[in-house]
Formats: sequence, structure tokens, C-alpha cells
Amino acid sequence: MERPARPPVRHSLAVRLTHWLNVVILLVLLASGLQIFNAHPALYWGETSTFDDPWISMVAQRRGEDLAGVTRIGELTLTTTGVLGASDGQARGFPAWATLPSYRSLADGRRWHFFFAWLFLFNGLIYLAWGATSGHFRRDLAPRRSELAPRHLGREILDHARLRFPHGRYNTLQKLAYLAVIFVLLPLMLLTGLAMSPGVNAAMPWIFEMFGGRQSARTIHFLSATALVAFVLIHLLMVAASGPGRQILAMITGRDRSPRTSPPQGDLS
Repeated sequence: MERPARPPVRHSLAVRLTHWLNVVILLVLLASGLQIFNAHPALYWGETSTFDDPWISMVAQRRGEDLAGVTRIGELTLTTTGVLGASDGQARGFPAWATLPSYRSLADGRRWHFFFAWLFLFNGLIYLAWGATSGHFRRDLAPRRSELAPRHLGREILDHARLRFPHGRYNTLQKLAYLAVIFVLLPLMLLTGLAMSPGVNAAMPWIFEMFGGRQSARTIHFLSATALVAFVLIHLLMVAASGPGRQILAMITGRDRSPRTSPPQGDLS
């Protein structure tokens, strides 16, 4: 009796290792970043903080005996008690469950953030070096000209809306999203993070000048992190819609056990 063929490889070892390391690293960076943000939960544009005119702020207001959380975005004012501005009877931008550490400590938040920022950088450099030398970027992520045609992109958008996903390869929307994250969003977060470092500012002032000032760099850093969170949430929704058990197992073992899987043409995550 013939033995069944082994499922094809969808994710190389390098992709799997850097992927799971990034899961841990980015979770710690997000939670510790929110702890740092809580030290001054407001954002500005330019070089200095204009305390009377932030473009976004999370503040606490006393309303009778209760403490209310208020989030302001430009002229828009929202009551966000229990989540933003005030939670558990305390004035704090983000709630304790979302920050690392959970207690208020700018110093500890910075230690966590800076240590894992270096891990993030080294993990990213390993992935970039492997992707460039192995042909991963050219073979698996670079979209073909035909894939960028409006008709093709429109069909893929409709397929996603109908929860129809290809197996065993990246589709064009995934390629464009991953390329944007890898080569635009993550480098932007790294550069704006460096732009907020006094030591880096002294040695390389052009880094924060290119963003229009330290406060603008802080704002862009926050917006980039928000965009990354949105990407991760959409990624998780797509995984859930296309078969979470199979997808997670493939990212652990590297092999796709779906009977519908086409011959391997790249990684899918």
C-alpha cells in the first residue's frame, strides 16, 4: 500500500522562527509602549509640546464623586471612562491590563521597551538577510505585473469579501500588505523611535529633523503602532476565516495538511 505523500512545505524554518519571535516581541513592545505613553497621554506636531493644544489627548475629569475618562481628537470629545483617560478609579491613558508593567512606572516601561526594541531590530535583520539571500522576497512577495492589473485586484477583493482564499501561496493583497509592513511601516517605527532618543538626537540630529521635530516623530511612532495593530487584527481575522487550526499548525510545523492545497508556490500566513 502506497504511503500518502507528505504535505508540501508552506513556511520555511526561518519564516516560522522570526514570525513567532515577532509575536512575543511586538506584544511586549506594544504593552510597554502604552506604559510610556501613559506618562504623558497626549500627542503633538512639531518640535515642542504645546500643552494647551494637543491633537489627541486622554485625560481624567472629576464629575461629582466619579472620575471620568475623556479622549479628545481635535475638536471631537468622547467619554471613554473605563478604557481611556480613566480606569479603575485612576487617571491613566490606557488601562492597567494593556500596559507592561501594569503598575505605573515610566522607568520600567522604558527598560522593557528598549530591550525588546533591540530584539526586534536583530530579528528583523535576520529575516531581511534570509529573505534577500534565499530569494523569498523576489519569489514569494514581489507581485507580478499581471497581478497588479485592476481587474485582477478587483477579483481578489471580491474573493476576500466572500471568504474565498487561495491555498499554498500568497495572493496579491497579502503580498502588497506584507511588503508595506516590512519595508515601510516597521522601518518607520524604528526610525521614529530613534528620533525620540536624546543620545541619537545628539549624534544624528537629521533623524528627528526629517520628521519635523521630536513631537512629530512621537506622533508618527504612535500612528505607526496603531496601523500595525490594525494589520495584526485583520491578519487574525483572515486566519480565523480561512481555517485557524490548519493555519496555526502550518506555522508551527511548516507543512499544509489541507487536501485542497496546491503545489507550494511560497509561504502563506
